[in-house]
Amino acid sequence: MTAYVVVEVEVLDAAAFERYKELAPPSIAAHGGRYLARGGRTDTLEGDPPKRLVILEFPSLERARQWWASPEYAPAKALREKAARIRMVAVEGGSP
Repeated sequence: MTAYVVVEVEVLDAAAFERYKELAPPSIAAHGGRYLARGGRTDTLEGDPPKRLVILEFPSLERARQWWASPEYAPAKALREKAARIRMVAVEGGSP
């Protein structure tokens, strides 16, 4: 079942985060993932607005977990941990 990774990002170091944005996509693609939304304009319907929002799609929850823990993502993750504060969740998609 398809899974989505939803990431709320607060960038602390813009230059380092730009480098992260170069490093992350190949690791996502290597695990069958793709970007659905990446820092685009948001319209808050309820609650506090996010600083930046990213939505990824993976073939399954397991593939999303494998990406997050992968050696391919590790260098980008280490850089991101210094460059931003995040909240990241993975959720399985439901059937239509």
